[in-house]
Amino acid sequence: MQDFQQAESVPFDQPPRWFAVHTRYQHEQTVATTLMNKGFSVFLPTYDCIRRWSDRKKQIASPLFPGYLFFADEINRWIQILSTPGVNAIVKIGNVPAEIPNNEIMAIRRMVESTLRVEPHPFLRDGDLVRIKAGPLAGLEGIVSRKKDALRLILSVQILGQSAAVEIDGCDVERLKPSRPTVHQ
Repeated sequence: MQDFQQAESVPFDQPPRWFAVHTRYQHEQTVATTLMNKGFSVFLPTYDCIRRWSDRKKQIASPLFPGYLFFADEINRWIQILSTPGVNAIVKIGNVPAEIPNNEIMAIRRMVESTLRVEPHPFLRDGDLVRIKAGPLAGLEGIVSRKKDALRLILSVQILGQSAAVEIDGCDVERLKPSRPTVHQ
């Protein structure tokens, strides 16, 4: 697994401020290399996966967040970022670059640096309508809920006004409908 690490230019006395870049399809690696060559601190989390072709299989490192990578502190150099081939945009909220909390970046870094199997997963919020894809509950639909560290499927009997919850594995779930409108960039 290969990922680009934070360069040493970030001061040690304060955590870096992280931002995200949206890239063209399958240009994450190229953009990360180019930004590093321009002196940016870049983090491109990857995971190992097997790609199959008609004549062979190969283990490759794929971006954990396809179409995105992270950079630290240098938001004032936005013109250099946007002029990098393969960069679509800096992720923003309104007209302001969206700062990614340092604890989220550190958690992702710990995850990809661990020996555990890491892979992308659909983003689930409390209240999302989901369907179980596999296992003994395959085909059931309900509302997802989080309780402590567990993911639960809530099934309801409308006429009784009663519900029941069962713990589920997030890997077996597909989102059918978000709980609230999502903001697209």
